[in-house]
Amino acid sequence: MEAIRASIHLSTLTTKLHKTSSNTPIFNLQFPPRPNSLLSSISQKTRKFPSETFTALSPTISTEPTNPSEPEVEIQNPDEKFDWYAQWYPIMPVCDLDKRIPHGKRVMGIDVVVWWDRNENQWKVFDDCCPHRLAPLSEGRVDQWGRLQCVYHGWCFNGAGDCKFIPQAPLDGPPVRTFKKACVASYPSIVQHEIVWFWPNTDPQYKDIHLKKRPPYIPELEDPSYTKLIASRDIPYGYEVLIENLMDPAHVPYAHYGIMRVPNREGGRPLEISVQKLDANGFTAKQESGVSKFLPPCVFFASPTYQLQNDALKSANSSKKSSSHVSQKRMLLIFICIPVSPGKSRLIWTFPRNFGVWIDRIVPRWVFHVGQNLILDSDLYLLHVEEHKIMDVGPSNWQKACFVPTKSDALVVGFRKWLNKYAGGQVDWRNKFTGALPPTPPREQLMDRYRSHVVNCRSCSAALKGFNVLEVVLQVISVALIGFVAAAKQGLMSAATRTTLVCMSVLSFAASKWLSQFIYKTFHYHDYNHALK
Repeated sequence: MEAIRASIHLSTLTTKLHKTSSNTPIFNLQFPPRPNSLLSSISQKTRKFPSETFTALSPTISTEPTNPSEPEVEIQNPDEKFDWYAQWYPIMPVCDLDKRIPHGKRVMGIDVVVWWDRNENQWKVFDDCCPHRLAPLSEGRVDQWGRLQCVYHGWCFNGAGDCKFIPQAPLDGPPVRTFKKACVASYPSIVQHEIVWFWPNTDPQYKDIHLKKRPPYIPELEDPSYTKLIASRDIPYGYEVLIENLMDPAHVPYAHYGIMRVPNREGGRPLEISVQKLDANGFTAKQESGVSKFLPPCVFFASPTYQLQNDALKSANSSKKSSSHVSQKRMLLIFICIPVSPGKSRLIWTFPRNFGVWIDRIVPRWVFHVGQNLILDSDLYLLHVEEHKIMDVGPSNWQKACFVPTKSDALVVGFRKWLNKYAGGQVDWRNKFTGALPPTPPREQLMDRYRSHVVNCRSCSAALKGFNVLEVVLQVISVALIGFVAAAKQGLMSAATRTTLVCMSVLSFAASKWLSQFIYKTFHYHDYNHALK
């Protein structure tokens, strides 16, 4: 997928991993079968069915009001339904969670609190609501005994959600803390691929659900030979639009021009994409650049393989090429899309690779996030508006309202087909919301990076604090130098020294002003005007 492939360039800002030309694709991707690939995570239930393929058809002249991209395919197991509340959902990467404090998050319209139980050495996920007066536990603290404490009245809870202490309850009175209503609802949780996942059902029968069903497993994320930086961002448009955007390769030359190494802004071209094995478990897609997979509800990935000849093949003895002389360089492009609430979603992304590993060891993590956030910014406003237009016509009328006549839209059409046939046409919010989308805020608030990413990213937060300190230091130096020059007596300082100090003061002030603008555009708000790119 070009949309996904292109985003890799910004995760390697300091080094060009591959050379490209204007007449060749960004990457030369091949997909030889491998027994331990990502596709091994496809369930056995999916594998036993014969492969059925559909493509978005090429446009034809017709007076019929039908959509030419409507796939002609026999849906496998059309009576099977997808249960939105019988799935694992990711919350946050572990690297961005602080064990000292509780973290409040919303997933599937459920407000949860994630906190580190040092008594059991596990991340716990509770309902973010104290049973006493319904205050948010995410605003509480972890006390000296490792219990989660509500700071409103001091009620304390252990890792199982049991109330262990009520300060207002007399010691010689009834043991009210042992009552069931004094407990906090605890969700099954697990850490996989350095991400905290939870099962959105507190019924005791699901306590050990991880023994029967686990989150989608990707072997390369556990392979020590791969580097795997991870990031997340809250998105001001819904889950459906987020997934469709990631599945759309055709928008890259236009929406992301000026950010990535797109050789030609008018670089759109016909794309051959076909979708296979569409059932309740998602679908697989084949295209020119390789294979991608949608594992509902959250995981969408591409699995390209880079094959580069090693130096021995460039010698005069090149006629003796063999498979042993081919070094395989592999990169995966993984996107985890989380439904938060109507009009809001969360994206976790990681691009594990087994080459250029040293880059991630010397370049700070926040540097990669600068470019990756700019990619998200470049189409953020237009997708927010697009979602409101889809809501106006009704999500069930998507294929009637949208004209998708080319094969480049096959992935998006496949997702909508899955959503309508198996998942009820939209996320099941269980009547938590009215169905209306949040109103569109001012552009600067809509594209605010600080609240959507920086405040939740430990690396970017640390970098922001460091740059803020540096800005103050430069300003202090500038003022101090001017003050020193002004206070020095005429005969104690030569004209050259005085001039040097004044120049240093001016440079320090100019550097602080530049740094202030850099901080604002990098960590707060960076507008993107497509017309001027």
